[in-house]
Amino acid sequence: MKRQTTGNRDAAALLPGLAVVGLLLAPSAHARSTFVGHFPEEVVLASTVPANGDINPYGVAVVPRTVGNLVRGHVLVSNFNDATNAQGTGTTIVDVAPDGTSALFAQIDVSALPGPCPGGVGLTTALSVLRQGVVIVGSLPTSDGTSATMQAGCLLVLDSTGHVVETFSGGAINGPWDMTALDNGDAALLFVANVLNGPVAGSPSTTEIDQGTVVRIALAFDANARPRMMSETVIGSGFAERTDPAALVVGPTGVGLAADGTLYVADTVASRIAAIPRAVDRRSSAWRGVDVAVGGALNAPLGLAIAPSGDILTVNGGDGNLVETTPGGVQVMVSTVNANGGGALFGLAVAAQQRGLYFVDDVANALDFLHRTSPAAPGEFARRR
Repeated sequence: MKRQTTGNRDAAALLPGLAVVGLLLAPSAHARSTFVGHFPEEVVLASTVPANGDINPYGVAVVPRTVGNLVRGHVLVSNFNDATNAQGTGTTIVDVAPDGTSALFAQIDVSALPGPCPGGVGLTTALSVLRQGVVIVGSLPTSDGTSATMQAGCLLVLDSTGHVVETFSGGAINGPWDMTALDNGDAALLFVANVLNGPVAGSPSTTEIDQGTVVRIALAFDANARPRMMSETVIGSGFAERTDPAALVVGPTGVGLAADGTLYVADTVASRIAAIPRAVDRRSSAWRGVDVAVGGALNAPLGLAIAPSGDILTVNGGDGNLVETTPGGVQVMVSTVNANGGGALFGLAVAAQQRGLYFVDDVANALDFLHRTSPAAPGEFARRR
């Protein structure tokens, strides 16, 4: 993949005139004024195991627009493990319709990649679907399912029919673990959490390496809707990383972009939510960001999404809880959404039209849906100020 660098003009053009709000503590809220509190019903929507037997669903992304085989409102789920349960070897993305019907969207052949992806293919939580009909997914591969063989991987770019058309690798991309996107149609920004900086591979799980990063990647699309990388900027650094026998590796995971341009990061090792101000146009690293919330109900948070109200939704790796936190750092809702406890939760995404919340169950290899039967009223999820 040939890189083109044009500075930060692409990033600034996507969301100009941003103002950063202060992170002041707000009073506690009753569950009825939370986003999660509006969805009392939980269902297992579909199995995420395709015909080849891949398991351990990680990434979740809602399709924003119908293009090719992508259908608006459907959910894509990436699998991290193969049928033998070897971590970092999963190659499939499953499509799940709102009615629970599922189908294979993509099965990636590592021998047929159009560009480099060091180590091969092991699909992570880093999964985004853009309006141009492009799917981008992270790969953090292993050769035998162990942390000793982890390699840097890449971002895989798929077209709307599920074929890989490009890879982004090298530079600041090093173990892409999770991702969110700001989609402006003819251009986009990716925000990618990386967990393999420094001597992480093969290190004991007790060894913490403070070199995890968050990278902003600016993309532009050509006439064929093929994305070109215009620039990459490290906007967060110094996040703790370590190997883990259950999750392979632990480091900065979920990322979510707020309407004011603040990027929230699930700092998993520290059981913390961090804020990176001016994420779309900053030219330097904010280091580990600003503390939003540390500890409390946060227990190794992994997946992260932004509610329509602006609250931060995270799922814990250390237990089966979903936590809703205000931008001011108040944990206003804690809900046990998985009785299997630690190790079951990972990726999550807000459903189309604010109908609920999708999240994966790694233990049952399924996509779950938190919802209610009645539609949302106009203005029901007003943004917190």
